[in-house]
Amino acid sequence: MPTSSPSSPSAPPAAERSARGDDLAYLLPMGLFLAFTWAGGKWPSFYPLSYVLKTLVVTVALIAGWKHYNKIRWDHWGLGALVGVLVVFQWVGMEKLLLHFWPGYPRMSHEAYVPAEHFKSVGLMWAFIAVRWAGASLLVPVMEELFWRDYLWRTFLAPNDFKLAKVGEWDPKTFLFVAIAFGAGVHVEWMTAIVCGLIYGALLVRTRSLGACIIAHGVTNFLLGAYVLMYKDWVFW
Repeated sequence: MPTSSPSSPSAPPAAERSARGDDLAYLLPMGLFLAFTWAGGKWPSFYPLSYVLKTLVVTVALIAGWKHYNKIRWDHWGLGALVGVLVVFQWVGMEKLLLHFWPGYPRMSHEAYVPAEHFKSVGLMWAFIAVRWAGASLLVPVMEELFWRDYLWRTFLAPNDFKLAKVGEWDPKTFLFVAIAFGAGVHVEWMTAIVCGLIYGALLVRTRSLGACIIAHGVTNFLLGAYVLMYKDWVFW
């Protein structure tokens, strides 16, 4: 009596599961990051703990999904570092010089979190600042560049299968869409962040190196953290 082979009908579902795993690997870290960020903003007393938890949980999510990501090229790192320095001046300059006097611009109404006002222990305060600075400099650049300038960029180019598009593949609509989504979607300083997104996008197109963008983003965030600590301009955090 003939029996049906279990292998043929199982192939399409397996392919679908693999595709869903690829998408989830990119979406989950960003989703978790935004959820903890929302919670920290909703309940200010929870903000320090939410940032520590966010850093740990998102790191685990990135490690778990690492096999699904394209191998990251780390060439053009020098240009990436230079762009990262440039963006610090662009970010602070736009916020303080160009947009500072714009009535109703979000930065003017954004309530800064000042650690000295929330920690009784100096040691705990500096421990939190260390986690905050390290998270912004090391974790956020990897997570955001994987999502914005890898996953979203290629998904916009090839909606049915983002892996058919190349990293940094040029398309003017994609270039603008990702920069606007990056700026307006998750940043209070939306206009400054859009310009920042355009600069990072140009770096990606020029180098085709996601690693260069991660380095640029990391240098920007590290130096911005140094600026915050040096001048106590906490609104930039």
